[in-house]
Amino acid sequence: MDHAIIGNCTSAALIGSDASIDWLCLPFFDSPSLFGRILDENRGGFFRISAEAPIKVEQSYAYHTPILRTRFETREGVFEVMDYMPRFLTSSGDVYCPSEIHRNIHLISGAPRIRIDLKPCPNYGLGEGLLISSSEYIKITSSKGEYNSYYLYSDLDLGAIERGEVIELKASAYCLLSYHEKLVLIDQQKIYLEYEKTKSYWMDWVYRTSVTEKYKEIVIRSVLTLKLLMFQRTGAVIAAPTTSLPEIVGGSRNWDYRYCWVRDASMIVDLYARMGHVHSAERYIQFILGRMLVKNENIGVMYGINGERLIDERILGHLDGYQGSRPVRIGNAAYRQRQNDVYGELIEAIYSYHVANARYQCDFDEELWTVIRSLANKVISDWRSTDCGIWERRGSEHHFVHSKLMSWVAMDRAAKISCFIGKDQHAPRYLAVAEEIKADILANGWDQSLNSFVMFYGSRDFDASNLLMLHYGFLEPTDPRIRGTVEAAQKHLVRNGLVMRYTAEDEFGAPENAFIVCTFWLINALYLTGEESEARAMFDRAIDRVNRFGLLSEDIEPETGRLTGNFPQGYSHLALIQSAFLLEKKYEWKSGGRLAHSRRPQGGEDFL
Repeated sequence: MDHAIIGNCTSAALIGSDASIDWLCLPFFDSPSLFGRILDENRGGFFRISAEAPIKVEQSYAYHTPILRTRFETREGVFEVMDYMPRFLTSSGDVYCPSEIHRNIHLISGAPRIRIDLKPCPNYGLGEGLLISSSEYIKITSSKGEYNSYYLYSDLDLGAIERGEVIELKASAYCLLSYHEKLVLIDQQKIYLEYEKTKSYWMDWVYRTSVTEKYKEIVIRSVLTLKLLMFQRTGAVIAAPTTSLPEIVGGSRNWDYRYCWVRDASMIVDLYARMGHVHSAERYIQFILGRMLVKNENIGVMYGINGERLIDERILGHLDGYQGSRPVRIGNAAYRQRQNDVYGELIEAIYSYHVANARYQCDFDEELWTVIRSLANKVISDWRSTDCGIWERRGSEHHFVHSKLMSWVAMDRAAKISCFIGKDQHAPRYLAVAEEIKADILANGWDQSLNSFVMFYGSRDFDASNLLMLHYGFLEPTDPRIRGTVEAAQKHLVRNGLVMRYTAEDEFGAPENAFIVCTFWLINALYLTGEESEARAMFDRAIDRVNRFGLLSEDIEPETGRLTGNFPQGYSHLALIQSAFLLEKKYEWKSGGRLAHSRRPQGGEDFL
């Protein structure tokens, strides 16, 4: 994907090299798309601001912000389009992040000729949008499917915009696209003020973030991207802002990622707690607490951004898909699966937030302790069961080694938490179960003939997720079984310097593309087992794979380097940051436990 992302934690948009908004869902991340050209060139819809006969077009983000600048040079003059979604603190301390996009057109010189192509197709391109002009705005309404309406405000000629006519730009102008009708006057002064507030907000937010030095800029872009995936209203963290961008172009591995996976989100907020953004971590923990209202309530694999448990999957047959990759899906049936690893990821996130940083003991209340005990009891009753695993296999369930590993993590961290809050009497029971799980993994998940841990009990397939045994402290870096597993991954899972999650055929055939997060897992494993120079070289090659805006999707074609899958992918950026921190020695190995910060995060206090 050669797109940039803009957003404000309410929704997000993807903007192409031609300054076209090719993906936008309003009012929220999971709403039906208004512009969806990435999923169908003809039916998807788009919103483009372009120059007549451009000589040169350049794009970049404004310094340490998610504000996209597109600069057009023409014979008649030069102008820039600044695309962003407002986000800033109000005088009362609340976060202002409305369901709208600002497209500021800044005249630099001359009188360039511009064209605005407004081609809305609401409800995932089910039909063209109806345009209704007034003196204040162009109102866009849906022509098919459920009713939706949107409002375009501009100080340019609204009739010329509606007709797609060429406009001579004589002064700076703006276009503001909102899901809601505005109650206050929109003028240049207000537009400029909200732009400056948004820019200041993000630059201040980055300043308060603990990052690396050597890889500073790419880490900052990754941190900003992760922040854009955090839903302001509830604290949910989505996996990606898109649906059905294919893992394999032309294939059917096309899924909707606009939801909150407990696994991904827990790992992201774990990282955020370590980086000093404790408020984001706290809001996610409160989101999860809201899902587990009583002691017998089980945690789900994933949730909607407002906490919905039911996320039914359906196919949009009228869309061609990204470069012909059908089907286009909305919703995700993975919510029905059993994935036993999620308990470990969630308890690990809570452990990181409250215990590893040793700063938040006073905030560990009775409700959170009830959640820990409920999750631990669930692991005790379920860890022997089969499940669908971290890769959400849609075939038969198995005893996946990674799921067993995370069950061990759940019990190990639950024991540590109980000691931390003075409930030591629970620790022996939790540790006993942890030892039982560990013995089971070593007996059934290790294949001596392969000299490696395998994907699931009884299989002979390799699985990159087993590299996380090092991250969670399951075995020491010097353990020969760890070294064997790392060597096996290097030999069997690496394609052109990139790592496959597995190579065995599944219910959709054989995987073809590398899974970006797995490449960073191998980098970490190499570093921790003493292969530092190899790890650094592999990391340098991996970060060269980002697109021109510093963004990563879920997958990469090993031969071409093309990014595939939903975009941008939070999991990929999370892993990039983790590897950068490890290589810069901001993490250190703690025997028998986990990776932890080698020093306290710097950069400021809690920030929204």
